[in-house]
Amino acid sequence: MSGEKVVAQNKKARHTYQIVETFEAGIVLLGPEVKSIREGRASIAEAFAHFRDGELWIKDMHVPEYRNIGYAPHDPHRQRKLLMHRRELRKLESTLSEKGLTLIPLRLYFKEGNCKLELGLARGRRRHDKRQSIREGEAKRDMERARRRGSRGR
Repeated sequence: MSGEKVVAQNKKARHTYQIVETFEAGIVLLGPEVKSIREGRASIAEAFAHFRDGELWIKDMHVPEYRNIGYAPHDPHRQRKLLMHRRELRKLESTLSEKGLTLIPLRLYFKEGNCKLELGLARGRRRHDKRQSIREGEAKRDMERARRRGSRGR
């Protein structure tokens, strides 16, 4: 398998937060969880990552039970361990101690057959920052429309 297959995205994250840096992490999953995620049934909208005992964990990631499971079902809301290099973890933990930063998942995807999670080191935006980014997006769209209209008339 090559390429990436995106399963879930946190669409509001880039609006709600200012993403400072992104990281890629593997996830420790059970077999039925992987099958459920492959069906595209996972949600990372409410999830966030945190450190516990020097390890990185994701909390509130919802992976519903696999439909065709024949044995012990898993807890859909359990905390799952994230896998990163020790060096990256240490750097990330020291950066997170800075006030106002949090670690949120941006997208869940399969890369070369392995389930990966893209994490964003984020700083919360204030209401006026959100309004400004909306205005900038609208201005870009208006300029693009005007450019297209202008090239059609020639």
